[in-house]
Amino acid sequence: MTDTTRTFSDDGPDPAVRPRVEWRGIALFVALAMGGAWLAMLPLLISGFQRTGTDLAMGVPERISIAVMMFTPAIAAVVALVTVHRRRSLRALRTSLGLVLPGSPGALARQILFAAAVPVAIQLAILCLCALAGTYRFDLADFSGFRSQFAPDTMGAQGVPWAALAGWALALLPALLVSLPQFFGEELGWQGYLLPKLAPLGVAPALIGTGAVFALWHGPTLVMGGQYPGVPWPMAVGMMLVSTVLLLPILAWLRMRSGSVWPAVVAHTMISTVCIQLTWVLADADAPFHPLTVGMTSWLGWVVMGGFTAFLALTGRLRFAAPTAKDAAP
Repeated sequence: MTDTTRTFSDDGPDPAVRPRVEWRGIALFVALAMGGAWLAMLPLLISGFQRTGTDLAMGVPERISIAVMMFTPAIAAVVALVTVHRRRSLRALRTSLGLVLPGSPGALARQILFAAAVPVAIQLAILCLCALAGTYRFDLADFSGFRSQFAPDTMGAQGVPWAALAGWALALLPALLVSLPQFFGEELGWQGYLLPKLAPLGVAPALIGTGAVFALWHGPTLVMGGQYPGVPWPMAVGMMLVSTVLLLPILAWLRMRSGSVWPAVVAHTMISTVCIQLTWVLADADAPFHPLTVGMTSWLGWVVMGGFTAFLALTGRLRFAAPTAKDAAP
């Protein structure tokens, strides 16, 4: 019977051979990714920019700086692979970064749909828990939170704004396609390079290490109130560390089960676009919410993500050997 699994490694070594951790390449990657992030955000830091509210509005300078920042992990990964790991050909780089399609077009479509659905389901579970805890209030009668962010001209109207909701939903796909390259920039670094390079340490150390670097890479945005507006930056950094260490295994699971970074990219895109918008779509505009107590990066979000991560670990789904695309299809 043919073996249907392959090791979670850029070169696909024999599972019995435990590769060493190439710390020189990892150090170069981390230095370039971190330094690039601060350099990309330097114009905003110099201008004294601070995010003070949880609304979704963002100016052109912020969008440009964030877009540039999001490509720094991919650039750092390619530089480390070429200079330290001697991956010089396009084929070697593509394989090393997990830039492979998970099987046939049908398998790819199933993996992408599954990767898109997982974070939405997690976000809905978190919002329900927040509502039970009293930190979030739904408005499914008039969608006042949606109106305030996406259809301000309908504020004060009664009933479900079906036309506006349909317009928002139709606009999601092109918005996601525009955002996708930026999240490739991130995930080629985290799931494509760093996680496989830390894999020889074992599952838990690799996941925690990648999650910690992922969190600290957000340093420039955290000091400007990006994820936690109005929160002192030491607390914001601590919150982000816990959040990413709990989130990273979920993205890694999608990466490992497919053998490709594509599902992780799609899931990350959904988290940072649709899931954040969904919080406003379902919210009551008269009940302001706070990022410390609502959403994936809140302490209530930790409960849901921690529970799901524990389920993945206890059921053996977090392992550095992924099924082939055929067997991994949901």
